[in-house]
Amino acid sequence: MTPATPRRWLVALAVAPLVALTPVAPSWADTGEQAERADDLRTDLDAILADPALEGATSGVVVTEADSGQTLYSRDADTQLLPASNMKIFTAAAALEALGGEHTFATEAVVERRPGRGDVPELYLVGGGDPTLNAEDLDSLASDVAASGVTSVGDVFADDSWFDDQRLVDDWWPEDEAYAYSAQISALTVAHGERYDTGVTEVTVTAASAGDPVDVDLGAAEGYVELDNQAVTVPAGQGTGITVDRPVGTNTVSVTGSLSVNAGPVVAVRTVDEPAGLAGHLFARALEENGVAVKGEVAQGEVPAEWHRPRVVGEHTSMPLNEVLVPLMKFSNNGHSEMLTKTLGRELQGEGSWEAGLAAQETALQEAGVDTSDLVLTDGSGLSRGNRVTANTVVDLLDSAKDADWYEEWHHSLPVAGDSDPFVGGTLANRMRGTAAEGAAQAKTGTMTGVSALSGYVQGPDGAELYFSIVNNEHTGGAPTGVQDAVVVRLAEYVGNQAGSGTVALRGGVTDGGAVECSWELTC
Repeated sequence: MTPATPRRWLVALAVAPLVALTPVAPSWADTGEQAERADDLRTDLDAILADPALEGATSGVVVTEADSGQTLYSRDADTQLLPASNMKIFTAAAALEALGGEHTFATEAVVERRPGRGDVPELYLVGGGDPTLNAEDLDSLASDVAASGVTSVGDVFADDSWFDDQRLVDDWWPEDEAYAYSAQISALTVAHGERYDTGVTEVTVTAASAGDPVDVDLGAAEGYVELDNQAVTVPAGQGTGITVDRPVGTNTVSVTGSLSVNAGPVVAVRTVDEPAGLAGHLFARALEENGVAVKGEVAQGEVPAEWHRPRVVGEHTSMPLNEVLVPLMKFSNNGHSEMLTKTLGRELQGEGSWEAGLAAQETALQEAGVDTSDLVLTDGSGLSRGNRVTANTVVDLLDSAKDADWYEEWHHSLPVAGDSDPFVGGTLANRMRGTAAEGAAQAKTGTMTGVSALSGYVQGPDGAELYFSIVNNEHTGGAPTGVQDAVVVRLAEYVGNQAGSGTVALRGGVTDGGAVECSWELTC
C-alpha cells in the first residue's frame, strides 16, 4: 500500500543537480603550486576561525581531500565535542548499513482469529516503528478493516510494544517537552504535515470578539488532549502575545496571553503525551468514518499473548528507509532518528530500547569501517548532551560512507547549500546562496545552545571533492553559522568553484544562527 501523501522531494531530488556551477580548469598542475595553494588555504581558514564569534570556544575542524586522503587542515581534531544534530549522520548511516535502503515499517490492525468478521470484541492497532504513518494512512487502514467484513468493534487498543515504554532520553531538558523536536518516542505515532513531525498536533489560535476568550482549535488531538484556555481577545491596537504550551507531566494544551481582534491566527505545533494514545484516538475516528462502529473504549494495550495467530484485517507498509531519510536529514527530525535507533535495537538485538539500539548502531558503524573509539552515543538525534564525537571521527564516517552501497541514498539526503527548495536545501536552504558553495556543498547541520556543527562534502566542477567537519562548542551568543559558511565557501573556491556574477564571496563571520535548528522553529 503506498502512502497517501505525495512525496514531492523525490521529484526535486531527481531533477535538481547537486552542482550547477561554471567549470573552472584546475590550477594546481605541479606539486609546488599545489603545496602553495594548500598553504594559502590553511592561512585563510586560520583567519576565518579567528572570528570573535568563536572567542572562548573549542572548535574541532578537519578538511581532507577525497582522492588522496591528505589532510589539508586540522584543528582540535581529536577533541571530543558535543555534535548536536551531526549525530544524525551516524544514525542514518548505521540504519542503512544494518537495515538497507529498502527497509519498510509495517502497521497492522488485528483481531482474534475467531470471530474475525461482523461484530468483534477487540481490535488492536499495532505499531511497527513507522516514522511517517499519518492520518491518511490510518484512514486507509480503517477502510481495509471495513472491507474485511468487520462491521463493529467493542474496544480499540493502540499497541506500541514493538518499542519499550521509555518515551524520552533521561538528560533531555524537561522544558523542551512541549516542542516537536522533543516529542515522545513510540513505536506507534502519527506524523503531521509534509515534514512528518511525529507525536504532535497543530494548535491554531484565532481572535474572537473583544473581551472574549480566544478560539482554540486543537487539530488532530481534539478530544484526546485537554485544553486550558486563559487567553483573551483584546481591541485592535493593543499589544498582544500568545503562548501555547503543554506543561510537563500533563496532556493539556495551555494557551495564555492576548490576541487582537484584527490579528491573524497563531499556529503552533505542540507535542502530546503518549503518542500511541493519539494514534488510537484517530484510528477509532477513522473506523467510524468508514462505517465500522466503535462501541467501547479507546485505550493503549498489547495484543494478548494467547492470540497465537491473530487475523490481520488491515495493513499499511511505509515508504522505504531511503525515502524516510529525506525529511529526517533535510529537516533534522529528532523523532525519526530516535525511532530508527530503537528499530535497530529491535531488529538486531530483539529489544526496541535506546540501550539496545545504540549498541546496534555502534556495531553497524564499525561494520561500515568507521573507527568508533572516540564516539560516545547516548541518543540517535543529538539532542542529548551526553553524546561526543571528534571532527576526525566525523570525517572518517564521511570517507567510509563513500565505499558503501548505500552511499548515494545517504548523500542525497543531506541538505544542499543555498537551494531554496526546502526538500533539497533543508536546513541549508538559506545559507551560502550566491557563493561558490551554492549547490556544491552537501552537509548536515547541528545546533543547540552553545553547540553548532556543519559536516559534509564540497565538490568541484572537475570532480575534485573535499570532506570537512566543523564542530563548535562553548561559543556565546548565536550559533556561528557565518563562520562555518565562510569556511565552506573557501573550500568550494579551493576546488575550483566560482560565485555567480554580481555576487561577493563570503568572508566575514556573520553570526545569526539561533539556539536550535532552523527547521525546529519552522524558519527554513
